[in-house]
This record gives sequence, C-alpha cells and structure tokens, in this order.
Amino acid sequence: MSSFRRRALIAAVSVVGVAAVASVVAFVLRAQPAVQEFMVRYSGVAEPAAGTPVGIPVWLNVTHVLNVLFLLLIIRTALSIRSKKRPPAFWTPGYRVLGQAPRRVGINVWLHNTVDILWVINGAVYLVLLFATGQWMRVVPTTWDVFPNAVSAALQYLTFTWPVENPWIAYNSLQVLAYFGVTFLLAPLAIVTGIRLSQAWPLDAPRLNRWVPEKPLRRIHNWVLFLFMAFIVVHVGLVLFTGAVHNLNVMFAASDSMSWLGTTLFVVSLAVLAAVWFALTPSVQKRLAALSGKVR
Repeated sequence: MSSFRRRALIAAVSVVGVAAVASVVAFVLRAQPAVQEFMVRYSGVAEPAAGTPVGIPVWLNVTHVLNVLFLLLIIRTALSIRSKKRPPAFWTPGYRVLGQAPRRVGINVWLHNTVDILWVINGAVYLVLLFATGQWMRVVPTTWDVFPNAVSAALQYLTFTWPVENPWIAYNSLQVLAYFGVTFLLAPLAIVTGIRLSQAWPLDAPRLNRWVPEKPLRRIHNWVLFLFMAFIVVHVGLVLFTGAVHNLNVMFAASDSMSWLGTTLFVVSLAVLAAVWFALTPSVQKRLAALSGKVR
C-alpha cells in the first residue's frame, strides 16, 4: 500500500471514529434538560431574512451539475498527480502563460489545470447569478441566530433525528454555514493556492517565491482537496438519507414536488458523469491537449 493510500485510510478511519464519539456525546447532551430547552428554542432553521427568494431556479441546478462534474475531474487528476506515477505523456503549451516561458508538464497536470479553469468560470457565473437574483440570502448568514441553530441542527444530525426543514424555502443553519464556507472560503483558497502551484507562477522571482513559499501552500491546497472530498461524501449522504426524492427534485428539477423527475435527472447525470470519466482515457487526453500545445 502506498504512503498516500495509507494516509487516506488512516484519515478515513479517524473521521469515522471522531463521528462515532461525537454521536455518543450528542446523545448524552440531548438527555440533559437544559439542552432540550435549547433545542426547543432553536429548531435548527433560522428565520429567513425578509425578501429571501423561495425556490431553486433552473440556472442553479445547471451550475450545480457542472460543479459536480468539474470537481470530480479535479479530484481525479489531483489524486493522479499526488500518486507521483509517471504520466503517460507530457504537454508543452504552444504559447506563453502570463508572460512565462512555456514549461513542460504531465498530461494529468494539463487536464487538472484545464478543468480548474472551467470550474472557475462556472463558479464565476454562479456567483454573478447568485447576487443578481438574491439567492445569496439563502447561503450567507444574515442573522446571529444561525449559529445556535447550527448547533441544534448538528445535535439532531448526530442523534439521527433530521432537522424539520424544507430546502425549497430555507436550508437549515448548519447547511447555510457549510455552503457559505465551501463557496466563500474553500473555493477561493483552492484558487489562490492553485495559482501558486500553476505554470502561471513565475519561477525567476526569488524574492516573491520567498514571500510566497510553495511548500506550505501545497499543503494547504491538499488539505482543501480533502475537505472538498469530505464535504461531498457528507453532502451526498445527507441528501439521500433525509428525503431523497424531494431533495433530488429540488437539486436537479427545480421543483418542490414529490415526483420522480429529479431522481430520473440525477440518474441521468450520474450516467453522464460516468461516461465523461471513462471517456477521458490517456489517448483522448493526448488528442485534446494537442489542440493547444505539443504532446510527447
């Protein structure tokens, strides 16, 4: 077993262990009268601010699906890069990147950077529409009540009694903090640290490289990757275990109904994701990379 896989296994076991201990502690806390009174006062869902939009627009469904696709490919290529195996080919750009002389990189790095750009573009479209339509009020805390409600929601999740909520109207407070963190903290951190590790970063700037060292930022970049992976696992799990049909309708069909349309679209999207995943063979990657540079 490689050192990376061993560390990943240790991390997974540690997360499961911490979750188990946290669950036991939550059950003990919920038995206390003071905690029960706290959870009566704070249901887990903060009152939405006046003017908060109701419902999920189609554009959010589309950007969400594209985000899933790009993140999966980013994770795939990142794990390939971390494996330190020799890539099947190397790519040299046929142009200068932000004034830097062309530098040869592995084909997996080329795909990682290409998907990164698509992910950033999709994220930019999402943010513009988020603030243009008022949807930001659903994922940005607008009251201090979100914090005690998030604690209440966490206790409910850990004791397997899901918060009473309707994502069509408002997310529970723990979701609000999670979505805010992923959108406005993790994603920008991934972009900023990724720029430092990319071909766009100048190698012939010793003073700048001393101020912005590569090694610690690479560690941060890797931790961001693991946090994204953890978020995806928890997010998908809760979607499926807390009312899959309704949740999938909200996320994939922009509907508050209990029809099977969202589930159908979810299955179709999984098929598309799988098709893209398996279609990106080394030979296909070489042909695509050759459109913008030399592949050897």
